[in-house]
Order: sequence, then structure tokens, then C-alpha cells
Amino acid sequence: MIAQLIGQLLYKEPTYVILNVGGVGYGLHISLYTFDQIKSLDSCTLLTVMQVKNEAATLYGFYTLEEKSWWLQLISVGSIGPRIALTILSSLNPAVLHKAILRKDERLLTSIKGVGAKAAQRLILELSDKAQKLHDMQDTLVLQPTESKIDQDAIMALTKLGLTPKVAEKAIATVRAETVTPLTLEALIKKALQPHTFK
Repeated sequence: MIAQLIGQLLYKEPTYVILNVGGVGYGLHISLYTFDQIKSLDSCTLLTVMQVKNEAATLYGFYTLEEKSWWLQLISVGSIGPRIALTILSSLNPAVLHKAILRKDERLLTSIKGVGAKAAQRLILELSDKAQKLHDMQDTLVLQPTESKIDQDAIMALTKLGLTPKVAEKAIATVRAETVTPLTLEALIKKALQPHTFK
């Protein structure tokens, strides 16, 4: 399973990129949200999900763990396929999507191409509890914008060291909950690797 790719951007358009990784070109379908983050870059790191259907493998790329997590949540809803999930994340960034689900904003969801009233209702019904849990977690740990970027970089580094994204996220959250003073990226990673953060 390909979970992450780091390489040079050989080709990019708003919904598709080709990433050169060690001489191999990987084609990835992306959202406009991810494109906005990488459009000025020559190389980048993308979190990935590979889906195999009818013996054809398709790679989807995400700039942030938050976006990848929401995409996986979206496709867990019966009427939402991978491409529609990307369309949703192209129309609403992860933070706006999160608020729309919490507020049960059916009108905003149905404004997205390919999302009808029934699909919007299912999204709200099936994802509201998950969105609320995420909201409660964020209330417990309020991050400044600079901290959010450092946390994402730290999670990326931890996954390169062999941790799963879920375990890496938990370790970072534990460190943040225990620490009041600002931390550099290096210090955050070192603290996150301490054994007690995985309990």
C-alpha cells in the first residue's frame, strides 16, 4: 500500500499531478484544495490512498492529513464515491466542510456539483457524530496557525520513522496537551517519540 510520496512535480493541473519519485512518475488525482497548496512548488510530499477497482489502480493525493482523513470519511458514506469526495473537498476546504457538517448546512452541501439533497442528508446523518468528536478534540487542544504547520510537519516526520498517521497524531496531541511553552519542530518530534505518548 502506498501511503505517502515525496518527489518532484513533473506535471500539475487543478485536479491531477504527476510526481517523480526515484525516476518513477506517479499520477495522482487531487482536489483544488491540495492544488492551491502545491501550485507554486517544484517538489512536494503528498499523503496518498490507492484504490483498486476492476483491476485498475487509482492513486489519490492529499497535502494535509486533515484533508485525507475527511476524504476517507466522505467515501465511507454510501452514495459518495472517490471523485465526488474530491469535488466536495475542492468546493469546501476541510475546515469549512467540518463546520457545514456540524451545522447541518444542507443548503451549502447541495450547492456542490454532484451532491443532491439525499446525499447531503446522508453526509450530515452519518458524519455528524464524527465531526462533533473532532470538534471536541480541537476544543481541548487549541492550536495557533504556526503550531498547526509544525504539527503537520512533525506528523509527516513521524510517519517517515515508521509510525502510522493515527499513532503519530495521537503522540503529537499528547505532547501538546502536556506542554505549555512553544516547541521547535525538532523538540516536538523528540517529545512525541517518548514511550508514554503512545499509551
